[in-house]
Amino acid sequence: MSDLLLFEKKGPVVTLTINRPDTRNPLGEPGDGDGFAEACSAINADRDVRCAILTGAGKAFSAGGNLKAMKEGSGAFAGPGTQIRDGYRTNIHKVVKSLWHLEVPLISAVNGPAIGLGNDVACLGDMRIASDKAIFGATFLKVGLVPGDGGAWLLPRIIGHARASELLFSGATIDAATALDWGLVSRVVPAATLMNEVNALAADICKQPPDVLRMTKKLLREGQSASFEAIMELSAAMQALAHHTEDHQEALDAFLEKRSPAFKGR
Repeated sequence: MSDLLLFEKKGPVVTLTINRPDTRNPLGEPGDGDGFAEACSAINADRDVRCAILTGAGKAFSAGGNLKAMKEGSGAFAGPGTQIRDGYRTNIHKVVKSLWHLEVPLISAVNGPAIGLGNDVACLGDMRIASDKAIFGATFLKVGLVPGDGGAWLLPRIIGHARASELLFSGATIDAATALDWGLVSRVVPAATLMNEVNALAADICKQPPDVLRMTKKLLREGQSASFEAIMELSAAMQALAHHTEDHQEALDAFLEKRSPAFKGR
């Protein structure tokens, strides 16, 4: 795997840790897109994986893009505008799209500041749990940039258009308590217990039948842009498949026999 990401699999849970703690885990360096793509492809291909966690090493989740490289016009920000555009498409956007296309539920464990691209990446989690040390910001305009990493699409869908506009237009940052009040995160916990809380949630998710778990995530994702009628059709097709799984029969047997089910992904 990429040096950027630590990849740790424990049972059915994979934890991805952004591993540049000395520089607050910046993203967008050349090769970052390939690193995320490799990790996410491995997760999708492993039918034993039922949940993934994304967090940051050290005190930050991710401080976003590398401002020093931007100033120098180096790395991902070198060359004319057309070259930088291609760099976004093939590298920075590859980070975002790889996480978006994860088939298993993703929990963002936001341990510290999530700023700019880091905030967008945190928003890609199906669930976001923050430590009380977390800070969130979509501060692109403060450095003379547009929200170029998907945040203009993601953020309004999570916290609403008005609050997304407030964050983007003002360049302000918000603390974990405000993020909870705005619906940006579902829970705020002490920093010392963040990973315990996240792993407990992951364990609950992993108790579900894995194939229909992935199908349920697919329905939720499609529901953000498809019409009601299209989702109803897709739901009917997926439900028909679910009825013919062994896990469905195991769930019914376990319920009637008053025992815990043992799902096998069949």
